[in-house]
Amino acid sequence: MSKQRSVLEKDLAALAKRYRKQAGKTRAQAAREMDVSQTSIFQAEEQPEQGLQKLRMRMIEAYSSLNVEGPVFLLSKKELKRQAESKPGK
Repeated sequence: MSKQRSVLEKDLAALAKRYRKQAGKTRAQAAREMDVSQTSIFQAEEQPEQGLQKLRMRMIEAYSSLNVEGPVFLLSKKELKRQAESKPGK
C-alpha cells in the first residue's frame, strides 16, 4: 500500500515551486517543458488564488517523485518502472 498525504489546494503553489527549484529548473525552462508562458509558471507558483491547479499538478508530477490525484490532491510515491512492468497483465 502506498503512503499518501492530503494537501490543501492553496499548498499546491508552494509545492510546485519547491519541486521545480529542487529539479534545478528555471521558470523559463519549466514554461518550455510545460508548453505554457513564463507568466503562467509565475502565477502558478506565486498566486495560489489563480485557477491553475492542473498546471501545478503537472509541475509537481514532472519535477518530483509524486503523483497528484485530485480534487482531494493526494500525493503518493510513483512506482518504479520495473515494478510496473513485472506485474501480471502489464
